[in-house]
Amino acid sequence: MESASNYLPPVPITVLTGFLGSGKTTLLTRLIRQPAMARTVVIVNEFGEVGLDHHLVAEASGNTVLLDSGCVCCTMLSDLSATLRDLHRRRMVGEIPDFDRVVIETTGLADPGPILHTLMTDRVILGYFKLDGVVTTVDAVHGLGQLNRNTESMTQVAVADRIVVTKTDLASSASLSLLKSRLREMNPAASIQESDSSEVTGLLMFESANYSLDPEHLDVDRWLKAEAYDHRDNHAHHPDHRHDDDDNISSRHHDAIDSFCLTSEKPVRWGALVGFLDALTQLRGADLLRVKGLVDVEESDLPVVIQGVEHLFHPPSQLQSWPDSDRRSRVVFITRNLTREPIEDLFRICVAAVEAKEAPL
Repeated sequence: MESASNYLPPVPITVLTGFLGSGKTTLLTRLIRQPAMARTVVIVNEFGEVGLDHHLVAEASGNTVLLDSGCVCCTMLSDLSATLRDLHRRRMVGEIPDFDRVVIETTGLADPGPILHTLMTDRVILGYFKLDGVVTTVDAVHGLGQLNRNTESMTQVAVADRIVVTKTDLASSASLSLLKSRLREMNPAASIQESDSSEVTGLLMFESANYSLDPEHLDVDRWLKAEAYDHRDNHAHHPDHRHDDDDNISSRHHDAIDSFCLTSEKPVRWGALVGFLDALTQLRGADLLRVKGLVDVEESDLPVVIQGVEHLFHPPSQLQSWPDSDRRSRVVFITRNLTREPIEDLFRICVAAVEAKEAPL
């Protein structure tokens, strides 16, 4: 087997998450049988959780299983960073087949946040891999109840780029419609597909580039659709609304997820934007499940892209042009126990502070 080149581009990583029993393992097992997924590595906690069909296993060695479809499955080492570094080493020396995609399947009770932080901050990993997107599975029958009662389920939906609704054949059309409406409220930017849809294939599920550091590969159109959805949806403008009030379950003991889009007609000074993001992450970083948007910065004619997960924000970058004639700043927030008004107030304070400091005497 030939060794991989020392100059390979970073390998995209997709995080596959979903609550207990939501069908993510079934979905993954189906997808890795597809020819398009032959050059994929799947990272799992235990092989048993993947439910590998022994007829598919071509070779087993240590913590690695090679499937006859070409996929490589490996169990997690002491931590994700160590696993990815080991994968890169084994790829370079030819111990395992070359691969061009990694899928990480989380446990059902996992908060994806720490995994995303590792993939976005580990400097060694960033030299070999890049976070591409998050796919979340939701059970059509039990999904609403899980969202109402479990913080992990809410977080998994909030950070998703793609949501796959499973077991739709067991749910009524009315309950399925209600679930999809709830999912759109929580994460209006995510695409939602049913697991038996023709769109649910390996490449479509695992190619999003929504976490890409290259601004030219960001899915800006989807972000702007989320902003439009926010303006159509009445609940998004009511600070007292809590998604957890459904199904007669009290929200007093459960986290609440809100999604909304802040807009600004006026260009924002760079210092105000930096001050706002710094203050927001220091004060409420743990409650910022996902933030992404375009900002019209006063010092530039080009839009600035911002995106972050909890306390961590990518360095702002610029697009080469505005996606359309709308030059407003538009930032989509998905938050936990944090409504629109405090964020708007903090933004105004930061803008006013910079304007006062730069005002002529």
